[in-house]
Amino acid sequence: MSTVPITSAVTAPVDRRPAVTVLSGFSPSAVQAAASALLVADPELLAIRHDLTGIRDGLVSRTVLTATTVLEHTLVELLHGCVSCTLREDVLPTLIRLAHERPGSDLLLVLPPAVEPEAVAAACEHSPVGESVRFDSYVTVVDADTFLDDLASADDLSDRNLHAADDDHRAVAEVVVHQVEFSDTVILWTHPDTDPLESERLSALVHRLAPWSAQVPTGNSDRVDCTALAARVRRTGRHDPTRPGLLGRALEGRQIAVHDPDGDHGVTSIVFRTRRPFHPQRLNEALEELTENTLRGRGQLWLASQPDTALAFEFAGGGLSLGTLGYWLAALPAERWTETSDERRLAADLDWDPYYGDRRTVLALIGLHLDHHALTGLLRSCLLTDAELADGSDAWRDLPDPFAGCFPLTDDTTTEEN
Repeated sequence: MSTVPITSAVTAPVDRRPAVTVLSGFSPSAVQAAASALLVADPELLAIRHDLTGIRDGLVSRTVLTATTVLEHTLVELLHGCVSCTLREDVLPTLIRLAHERPGSDLLLVLPPAVEPEAVAAACEHSPVGESVRFDSYVTVVDADTFLDDLASADDLSDRNLHAADDDHRAVAEVVVHQVEFSDTVILWTHPDTDPLESERLSALVHRLAPWSAQVPTGNSDRVDCTALAARVRRTGRHDPTRPGLLGRALEGRQIAVHDPDGDHGVTSIVFRTRRPFHPQRLNEALEELTENTLRGRGQLWLASQPDTALAFEFAGGGLSLGTLGYWLAALPAERWTETSDERRLAADLDWDPYYGDRRTVLALIGLHLDHHALTGLLRSCLLTDAELADGSDAWRDLPDPFAGCFPLTDDTTTEEN
């Protein structure tokens, strides 16, 4: 009998690039504690930190260290003082350099509070950094003592002197939610005096904000098991570089939130879906009431008066924004559909409506003790009535529209713009 196998096993190539863990969070003390624990667990791990205190003057301080040794402490002068310049001119080149100088060491990129992890991912798309390192996971640390207060805050970064540029008008809550939502792993950093019920409410809130992220609680002990923490957040392979930005998730038919109107520990999440378009004036008049008690709102919508445009909806920290996601596929000739992702075209095909095409509203509202029936009723009252629908799309374009001219589309507009 022959002992030669019918098929030969193919061994997958070994990826020898250093693994990068991106660590973010708005609480410097909690992020510092998590970083220290990860460094203690692996003596070969290199942490890269940037102090942005002088960024508005074009100066950034970079530190590279292990658990026991500071290897570099350098003041970097930038051509322009901004976050994107810091990433492009120093952060990514430093990762590439360290990958070649210390090929046996993984890297821990510790972000300052004002830097959102999605900005790192966006910078990587235009950099050769992926040839030298592998981005393994994006980990966000939330501090049980400060997270809810920051999420509910109406402060801008500038109110806390954390703004990265004079024209940086981001809200604290906006940065906090973006850090959590982009993560694939969230460390729930609690303290010995943290109320267990508060810990459970924190977990419920983080799950509503980022149901796709793995949660890693540290517990209420005054000691952290560094080895166990590292095992749960490093070299997990959780990062998916093909995942779209949050505001584009619904276009690809992906989940944007958990629908849980009954709530868990007082945390409620409402997902509103409809094919029917919004009346622009009624929606505008309802926005303040819609967001009054909401901690976070996000999703996509469409206006009857602007039927070609997919709109992004985003609310946090008292700030509401609407922006264009580009054309609906139904408003484009078929030959332009290739401008978008395979996932979006597949989602459109699977859920195509003979009248509306791929146009649809998907909105998520997250908060504490939200009134599901009142909010859903308010949203429905903003939709076109049966009589208005019967008037036809030509009449819709003449509806009073406070948003007229706010979302221009041109022939050069893609189907996935923000």
